[in-house]
Formats: sequence, C-alpha cells, structure tokens
Amino acid sequence: MTRQLHLNAFLMGTGHHEASWRLPESDPAATTSIEHFQRLAQIAERGTFDSLFLADVPVIFGTPAQRPSGVIEPLTLLTALAMVTEHVGLIATASTSYNSPYNLARRFSALDHVSNGRAGWNIVTTAGVEAARNYGVDEQPLHAERYARAAEFIDVTLKLWDSWEDDVVIADKESGVWGDNQKIHPADHRGKYFSVAGALNSPRSPQAYPLLVQAGSSDDGKDLAARYAEAVFTAQQTLGDAQAFYSDLKSRTHREGRDPSTIKILPGIVPVLGSTEREAKERESELEAHIVHEHAQRMLSGLLRVPVEELELDSLLPENLPAESEIEDSKSRYSLIVELGRREKLTVRQLIGRLGGGRGHFTFTGTPDQVADTIEEWFNNGAADGFNIMPPLLPSGLELFVEHVVPILRARGLFRHEYTGRTLRDHYGLSRPVNQNDRRVSESVAV
Repeated sequence: MTRQLHLNAFLMGTGHHEASWRLPESDPAATTSIEHFQRLAQIAERGTFDSLFLADVPVIFGTPAQRPSGVIEPLTLLTALAMVTEHVGLIATASTSYNSPYNLARRFSALDHVSNGRAGWNIVTTAGVEAARNYGVDEQPLHAERYARAAEFIDVTLKLWDSWEDDVVIADKESGVWGDNQKIHPADHRGKYFSVAGALNSPRSPQAYPLLVQAGSSDDGKDLAARYAEAVFTAQQTLGDAQAFYSDLKSRTHREGRDPSTIKILPGIVPVLGSTEREAKERESELEAHIVHEHAQRMLSGLLRVPVEELELDSLLPENLPAESEIEDSKSRYSLIVELGRREKLTVRQLIGRLGGGRGHFTFTGTPDQVADTIEEWFNNGAADGFNIMPPLLPSGLELFVEHVVPILRARGLFRHEYTGRTLRDHYGLSRPVNQNDRRVSESVAV
C-alpha cells in the first residue's frame, strides 16, 4: 500500500486560539457541553480521521478570568463520544504521576470494550507544582524521576492488560465451567514505585490494549516514546526542526529494537483557513485582536520563569532567561518558545500573537490548497507521518478542514476515502499486540 497520512483531531473547547471563546460564533460554555463534543467527534468521523484526542491537566488551566477553564474528565467524556461514533479513535490523556496502574488499566480497558477497540492513551508525566499539591505532594518530582516512574507505570499496566489470555472464557454451561483459571496471570509486580499483586478484573480488550501515545519532546520524553509509544504528538515550528525530530526519534526507536515504522510522528498544526489568503489573514487578525495581553503576559511569565514586569510588550525577550537544564517541567516547550522568539526577533507582543493560536505549535494561515501543500511537503520530506490537527476555532475550524482540506488530500492520494479497519490500531496500521504470557510459553517451548 502507498504510505498515507494519519490525521488526529485535537479537540479543545471553543478552539485552540487563546481568544476563540470571545468571537460571536463561540459558545463560552462549550468546554462542559457533551453535545458540543459529540458534534465535533461526528465531524472528525465524517472526515475519516484516524482519531480524536483530549488533553488533560489536573489543575485549572490558566485562570477563569482568561479563558473557559472548566473541563470534563477525558475518559468519561470519550465514553459518551463512543456512543455516537463507530470508527474514529478515542485518545485520552492520563498522568503516570497522579494515578495508580491498576485503576488506570481498568478504565482504559473499559473504554476499549465500550468502543469496540477504539481507545488510546496519551501518556504524560504532568509538570507543575500546582498539580503536585492537588495530590498532596508539596513539590513536583524531578523531571528524570517522573520519567522513571512513567516507565515502571507502563510496564505494570501492560502486565495487567495481558493478565488474561485471549481464550480464558470457555462458557461451558453443561460442565459449569465459565473460564480457565490457568490462563489468568497475576501481575505479581513489586518495584521501586509500584506494588501490584493481582490480575485485572476484566478480559483482554478488543485491541489487547489501547494505542500508546506520548507527547514529550525532551530527551527523557523521546527515550520513553522510543521504548513504548506507537504515536507521538509533537510541536515543531519549521520543516527543518520537524525533520531533525523525526530522524532522531526514528533512530532511537530502532536502537530500542523496534521497527521505526511502528511509531507514527504527528506534529501539531493550527490551520487558519480562508477561501483566499486575504480572508485567512483577516480571520487571523480577528483572533489576535481579541487577545487580552495582560493575561497572556502572565502566562508567558510563568512559562519563561521571569517576572512579568520584565516582559515589556514592545521589547524583545530578556537576555537573562534560564537555561533548559534549569527547567524541571515542559523542557522542550520552553526551548521551542525561546528559540522562536530569538530566531525571528519577535517582540513580546508578537510572540504572544504567535503563541495565542497553539501554544507553540506550528500555525499556518492560508487557503485549503496551501495548507494541503504544507502537509504534503512535511509528509513527503521526512518530517511527519501525519498531523495533529488543532483548529483555532471550534466547531467551524474543524468543519472547514474536513470540507475543504481533506478532499484535496484524498484527491492527491494522501488520505483515505473511507475507513477500512475496525479498531484504532487498524487505522494506524498496527497489529494487535501478542500477549506477553503467550510469548513466554512460546519461548519456553522453543528452548
């Protein structure tokens, strides 16, 4: 088969642009509206997207004064979306720092059963002292420790998802035997961070386990992705940066003994669309005009670890910014923002405008053909296996992409016309994982 794009719809309330909620067409209460997200999921499915994705942090994002801050917990919301869709994958963010493996394994297994094999887990370690304190921890764990904990968390979760062999159920009514006890395998795990004794209390799900997604781009994040991830969401501002990231992560995956084609790299793109360049620019200007700069300065101050009074709107970034080595959370995003400001000699006001659309993700303003050209260029030149589509305004931005960009990609032979598989793994061209307990049996027989 000809290599084809993978498209994920990153759904965020009224849209990814900071000021999206202020436009007349937006519903400021959309972040807690089931009907709003059900409509978005159905639009993504109409566009034959591989998947849709919900981010999550266990704190109030920004401040309620700045933008709509209330959210619905992703796994709960995706269960509701599973009921109104049939094909599109459902990816939820969940933290390895503030969950237990057993509980999270149960919840994702449930979503995979409910959706008939469409679940995905975006694995995050959760940065920020605010989140730590919401879970009774005075300070956030160090960056390296968070990733070490994440690796053990994933290992235990995989044991739990594999704790039932596929053919446990006998269901012999005459003999009265429902299942084979010998085909249940307790996790029996005792490690540095977790101790889990028993097996999961539900059968192996349709996909065996959800698609594993990762979004960190630091060295620790890339190492974790190379070891476990099957899809990676990343933020890159230029084709060259995206090519370097792509090559690096594929090489790390190969060094882990994995086939690099089994990890799909999807940079984020914020498409500001118009039927003409002028119309697209006008929409971009309309959004930027609604940014409240005082709010944005405070957010940027927190990201850059400098006092807000040092971020003068019409001046360049301060020279005395911390080195990446001094940053304990969101290392890669910090470096991306600083490099963007330095490389393009942006004033703080200009940088705020650039970040307003996608918090550091690549923003492209233009016609559907121009957006499709950019997607094709990155896809065909070793920079992406697909894209994380981040509409600046919802639902209209997703509708425009599905109605005007997707047909161009299909006409160029870059994207599917219809779904050909049943599960999320099918969409991403990945096989159902072999149960690790089956592997052990096979290896012992071979010896």
